[in-house]
Amino acid sequence: MQNKYPSDSVTVLTDLVLPGETNPLNNLFGGELLARMDRAASITARRHSRRICVTASVNHVAFNKAIPLGSVVTVEAKVSRTFSTSMEIFIDVWTEDRESGIKNKANEAIYTFVAVDEMGSPVPVPPIEPQTELEIQRFEAALRRKQLSLVLAGKMKPAEATELRALFTT
Repeated sequence: MQNKYPSDSVTVLTDLVLPGETNPLNNLFGGELLARMDRAASITARRHSRRICVTASVNHVAFNKAIPLGSVVTVEAKVSRTFSTSMEIFIDVWTEDRESGIKNKANEAIYTFVAVDEMGSPVPVPPIEPQTELEIQRFEAALRRKQLSLVLAGKMKPAEATELRALFTT
């Protein structure tokens, strides 16, 4: 399989926060933001693999800033790393200042998707080749995140998590 770049499958969704999507404090419901992030990540995974993709896990979500009613919200999803049949998708969420138009990072998340065939069986995905400094950082960290998940799930022994061990030994 030929390598792909994160820019090949980037997905950017921009929308407004409407009254029916807010909590009693007039901020975007967390679940609504999760759904938007899942849709963007799903499109990215499909673009990368050219296959049906399913959400395998939501590995990390940070609700760092409330997103108020009327805000313009941009969700940007990129493949940060691929494994044999799975893809880690890193999602950045931005809001736009109403007056200046300057974008500020509000939230982020990391989802894992698996490419499947028509029967739902996992299929191989193309490798990813990071290009920018941020893409390289996220690519390298993805293996540590995967190993940590496997160790916590009891699917990998801590001694086998070489990338994690390297963080603590020099």
